[in-house]
Amino acid sequence: CSENLPSGKATKPGDVVRAMTGKTIEVINTDAEGRLILADAIAYAKKLGATRIIDLATLTGAVSIALGDVNAAVLGTDQELIDEIIAAGNEVGEKFWQLPLDKEYSKQIKSDIADIKNVGGRKAGTITAAAFLKEFADGVAWAHLDIAGTAWGDEAKPYRSKGPTGIAVRTLINIVNRAARSEQDGP
Repeated sequence: CSENLPSGKATKPGDVVRAMTGKTIEVINTDAEGRLILADAIAYAKKLGATRIIDLATLTGAVSIALGDVNAAVLGTDQELIDEIIAAGNEVGEKFWQLPLDKEYSKQIKSDIADIKNVGGRKAGTITAAAFLKEFADGVAWAHLDIAGTAWGDEAKPYRSKGPTGIAVRTLINIVNRAARSEQDGP
C-alpha cells in the first residue's frame, strides 16, 4: 500500500481542518471530502440569508446498499420541507425515501480531537453523512438528498435513456415552480 499524497499539502487521515463556520473537523477518511465542501456550501448559503436549503449529492455508497437504484434518500431537519420534496418528486416520477436522522446517530461522528469527524463508523453511513451536514444547517429548514444509488440508470425508462438520470432535477424545478406560483398568488 502506498500513500496517495499528490503534494506535501495533501490531506491525510488524522488531519484537523477548520470549516467556514469555525467548527473543527477531524479527517478520518480522505475519500469523504465532498461532505467537507458541502458543509461550507450550506454555511455559505446561510450567510447569504437562505432560510430553506436543499442539498443533493452522490454522497455515500451506503445509500445504494440501503435503497438500491429505485429511491433516493432524503433526510433533514424540517419535516414540512421533506414532505414537500417527496410530494414534488411523486408528481414528476422521482422517488424519495425518508431516512431517520435521530440524534443518537451523531454519536458516531464525535471526535476526541476536533468538534466532529468527517465519517462515522461502519453502520448507517448515509445517516451519519447527513448527521455531519446537519451540524452546519442549524437555524434553517434543511433537507439532504443522497442520490448516489439513483444517479445512474442501467436501463432506459419511458422518460429517460440509459445512463445519467438527472435525478432530483425535475423535483427541484417542481419545488421552485410551486414556490413561484405561491408567491404570485400572495398570502
